[in-house]
Order: sequence, then C-alpha cells, then structure tokens
Amino acid sequence: MLFYCHPVCTTCKKARDFLNKHQLHFVELDIREHHPNAEELRAWHQKSGLPLKRFFNTSGQLYRGMGLSARLMEMSEQEQLDILATDGMMVRRPVLVDGDTVLVGFHEQTWADALLKG
Repeated sequence: MLFYCHPVCTTCKKARDFLNKHQLHFVELDIREHHPNAEELRAWHQKSGLPLKRFFNTSGQLYRGMGLSARLMEMSEQEQLDILATDGMMVRRPVLVDGDTVLVGFHEQTWADALLKG
C-alpha cells in the first residue's frame, strides 16, 4: 500500500491513524517530493472510478491561484492530468494506492469499506 500525504495535513494524520489502528501496512510518501506523474494519475483515475475533478486539491493555493475552478470544465482530460502532475500540492490528499484500489481524500467509512474486508 502506498500512502501519499502531506506530513502536516490534519486529514492525512487522521488517515495515517486509521491505517495504524487497523494494523494496515503501508509505505508513506510525501506527495511534495514523490508527486505522481500524468500516467500514474491516469491509472489512479481509472481505478478509482471517481471524476477527475476529485483529484484536485480545490482548497489549495495553487488551484485557486491558477483560477482552475472556472477553467477545469473546458480543459481536456490530458490537460487536467498534466496540471495535476506539475506539483504534488495540486493533488487532493491523502491518496492511498493498493493494487486496484485507489482512495482519494479521507472518509473513514469509505476507507473501512474498501480496506477492512472480512
């Protein structure tokens, strides 16, 4: 399991605590240093079943500074992926990647349903 996070993010801390509480083993990666490239993001998008917009950190300074809320709908999927790949802080976090399971943002029940099988 790969756990992409921003170490000081409170939502990421909650997700990390959830993983540790349930003794789920993971490799933690600082998304600023190990930001995903466009192809990784494309694969995650396809596996997640989520709209691509859900991958954007819409409350982040970069997103707001680039005026993406107004521009995103007119951009192609590749343009959106390229923007996401420019900076890890552009990506909503945390992101958990485990084989075909990709979780974006932390919602405890969603993570429990996906990860605590059996």
